[in-house]
Amino acid sequence: MNLESFIENFAEQFDDTDLSEIKADTKFRELDEWSSLIALSVIAMVDEEYDVALKGDDIRSALTVEDLFNTVKSKS
Repeated sequence: MNLESFIENFAEQFDDTDLSEIKADTKFRELDEWSSLIALSVIAMVDEEYDVALKGDDIRSALTVEDLFNTVKSKS
């Protein structure tokens, strides 16, 4: 598991946000497109790609994409 591929997988959950806008230090909840539906998509993607069960609290406590990656990495 590496940060670059996690960012790509994370960015694929967004339909209208340009992939170049999403970087390690992106505060994902500040993105215009961020919603509870995308949060569920991210949870499903993490489960499928990394076999890690994220909870809503994990997403709420992460500020950036890298924070979320570190959470996933610590649970794998």
